[in-house]
Amino acid sequence: VQLQASGGGLVQAGGSLRLSCAASGRTFSNYGMGWFRQAPGKEREFVGAISWSGSTYYADSVKGRFTIFRDRAKNTVYLQMNSLKSDDTAVYYCASDRRPYDSGSYFDQSKYDYWGQGTLVTVSS
Repeated sequence: VQLQASGGGLVQAGGSLRLSCAASGRTFSNYGMGWFRQAPGKEREFVGAISWSGSTYYADSVKGRFTIFRDRAKNTVYLQMNSLKSDDTAVYYCASDRRPYDSGSYFDQSKYDYWGQGTLVTVSS
């Protein structure tokens, strides 16, 4: 099972980026997927998640600016980030729920068993 995160880079404040998380080795459409981030000197935190059925959940800090969606045919989950702020600078990780058809507690990192390698997003002010 592999998760490959990509799409990070340098962007000016107010700009947009789209991160991708390509999955292989599992029927990921049956699993919830989460996005987390870790800023320099801080702990990794929940950004958002999409359930196996397509429901989405977001941290308050990104609600209204970030959108998560998935392409089941491509086994890929996306994180569309708009109106980026300097506080969004972090390494972003995608992760897969350890149980299929599970729901709830998406903010809990122990819910996930496979993690991508992370992709760096830098927002310049």
